[in-house]
Amino acid sequence: MSGGSSNRFKAALGDRQRQIGLWLGLAVPYVAELCGNAGFDWVLVDGEHGPNTLRTVLTQLQALQAGPAEPVVRALSDDPNLIKQLLDIGAHNLLVPMIETGAQAYRLVAATRYPPLGTRGVGSALARASDWGRCKDYLATAHNDLCVIVQIETPLGVKNARQIIETEGIDGVFIGLSDLAATMGLPGQPGHPEVLGAFREVAALAQELGKPFGTLASSSSLASEALQSGCTFLAVGSDVGLLVQAAGELLGKYRRDAADRPAADVY
Repeated sequence: MSGGSSNRFKAALGDRQRQIGLWLGLAVPYVAELCGNAGFDWVLVDGEHGPNTLRTVLTQLQALQAGPAEPVVRALSDDPNLIKQLLDIGAHNLLVPMIETGAQAYRLVAATRYPPLGTRGVGSALARASDWGRCKDYLATAHNDLCVIVQIETPLGVKNARQIIETEGIDGVFIGLSDLAATMGLPGQPGHPEVLGAFREVAALAQELGKPFGTLASSSSLASEALQSGCTFLAVGSDVGLLVQAAGELLGKYRRDAADRPAADVY
């Protein structure tokens, strides 16, 4: 890695190309590889709510490396120590939850940059990200390849959205509808008019400031709302949801078929 970014996801966001993604919550490399080869532009390895550890995130990044989908890793939090570990194992696209102020966004960006640009600890000789030291200019160029996306998902985050989005080094904004609904006192109602009003406010601000924004749509109506608002990167489902839905439909089909058949004679 040297010079400009080789990160396809970051480049696509910069060009405002629409990117359709899938959430990965099962924390299984085999599933990640299967979904990564399905044709999605990006997949999200969930380190916040999925049962992931640093090592399971690593194995999923390895499983996804040869496929067409760009992996995005959601960190557990904005803890610089966690960010450092995710970067060292080769996460190029970071999604960081619960960013609420410009100062918090600034500290996050600093955690992704080596001094003098930031505060990231230097251990690149031991890191997969630098090909274990074989990338000789990694310390100077690593930040070019990173895509840092902040999640705005609370009323305080919405209030401070301008200063968050304007922070240098923030590459995109993710509007977390489920947490936004919950923190607005409307848990389980991501499509509530008040929640959508906050969503549109942040979306319009992101467009005004020239930053791509995205979300996870839990329904086709929310997906349509997001796309109509100019959403650039949109997750339209999850591995968990697909499995639950398909399992339920399959079971229901055969239960209905069995109910329709006449009872067997008993001798």
